[in-house]
Amino acid sequence: MGTAVNKVDLFGGGAAAAPERVYRDLRARIIDFDLPPGSTLSRGELTAQYRVSQTPVREALQRLEQEGLVRIFPQSRTVVSKIDVRQLSETHFLRVSVETEVVRRLASGDGVDVVGRAKAIVDMQEILVGTEDQMPMFSDLDRTFHRTLFEGVGMESLHALLLVRLGHLYRCQRLELPLEGKMRSIVDAHRSILDGLSRRHPPAAVDAMRRHLSGTISRVEAIRGEHPDYFTDDDFRWGGG
Repeated sequence: MGTAVNKVDLFGGGAAAAPERVYRDLRARIIDFDLPPGSTLSRGELTAQYRVSQTPVREALQRLEQEGLVRIFPQSRTVVSKIDVRQLSETHFLRVSVETEVVRRLASGDGVDVVGRAKAIVDMQEILVGTEDQMPMFSDLDRTFHRTLFEGVGMESLHALLLVRLGHLYRCQRLELPLEGKMRSIVDAHRSILDGLSRRHPPAAVDAMRRHLSGTISRVEAIRGEHPDYFTDDDFRWGGG
């Protein structure tokens, strides 16, 4: 599997203890398809790559299994899981419910400071539009944008809870991101959300967020058709925006 590299930190923060460091890096590599579905993860190889003992690797893999990103076969092997379409549907429902409430509260209250910070993030995304080699950075900025909104209402812990459910959705987004115009549509959607927040108009902010979160999820079947080996065979149910 080659030498482990430091991937984009999806969780923010700086230095981390060994189990957390291994977990973050493996999760990022799975989401970026450096480790696609079906990849076998050898604990022995991982301990050598990360220069850690078996314990941090075991703990990291157990966390990834709880998120459904890997499947551990005791005394045998660990395999990167396929994208779970049923979990995608549940995650979309949960995320829309939570994030529309976040922007409703921001638009109803004092969200000026948040708008400024979020706008700076979107401005950085704007620079990266159309640069395929910078997609990981673009995706990291996307997640930072959403995390910043949660911080604006003091819900960082809720964001952390939601984050562990988003692995399958993040992989689906990563498959869609190279499509022509996708990066532009994300930036435009973020600016629409910020417009609703700046105008202190809760309905506009909520509608913009709902439409934004429904972008990738509305194309799950098309994405699965393009990458059938990456998805489970379960029926996908999407109730719309």
